[in-house]
Amino acid sequence: MSEGPPPQRDLLVVVPTYNEHDNLVDLVERIRATVPGADILVVDDASPDGTGKLADSLARSDRHVHVLHRLGKQGLGVAYVDGYGWGMERAYQRFVQMDADGSHRPEQIPALLERLADADLVIGSRWVPGGGIVNWPHHREWLSRGGNAYTRWMLGIPIRDATGGFRAFRRQTLDGLTLGSVASQGYCFQVDLARRAVRAGFRVAEVPISFVERRYGDSKMSGGIVVEALWRVTAWGVMHRLRGIRDVLWRKRRVDG
Repeated sequence: MSEGPPPQRDLLVVVPTYNEHDNLVDLVERIRATVPGADILVVDDASPDGTGKLADSLARSDRHVHVLHRLGKQGLGVAYVDGYGWGMERAYQRFVQMDADGSHRPEQIPALLERLADADLVIGSRWVPGGGIVNWPHHREWLSRGGNAYTRWMLGIPIRDATGGFRAFRRQTLDGLTLGSVASQGYCFQVDLARRAVRAGFRVAEVPISFVERRYGDSKMSGGIVVEALWRVTAWGVMHRLRGIRDVLWRKRRVDG
């Protein structure tokens, strides 16, 4: 006799980690205090600082905490895709993704979930009215603002913070984004999912958040991540424009008969 589908679960918070030992306990405690009914999935990339072992310890003492161990550092995009897959297999209906370094405030999760009532993807945005940054150096702000402006222009998507990683999804949204074909990493992964959601006709909303620079550990931002984002966004933008030209020519041929 088959066991049937797993029972539906409501909310899963997916948190990728690599060397976040000093931040993890505080983050989990704040998530549990803010959304007590949510489950938390720590997706750890074999952190050499013991983050995975600490996550296992938290999971043993709290049934709402789960851990997905991966064999090594494979990139942010793959970590999120694996985390979503884990949650989809267990029939979660809503997903929140956030960084483990304290830059995303768990206390702002309810604002994302409230907006998700009439949206399919909600992005916690630094660059809409009411949003902002705390303790960021000027060059990081210029890089983010400039990168997002370039993304809007190249891809034609009306999103102010397409690189933002603090997000809430409906299950149906993730189902429709063909995650298995996502190859981008780093911050470009966030742009990829945003553009896919817009192209698929999903309702995308932004809510203001305050983004806080990490207190412990090292930033994962690197020159390689910036270069990947630049060339991928450029390539996507060129394809977007070529499709637009093709569609115009096709419509013109139909009118001309």
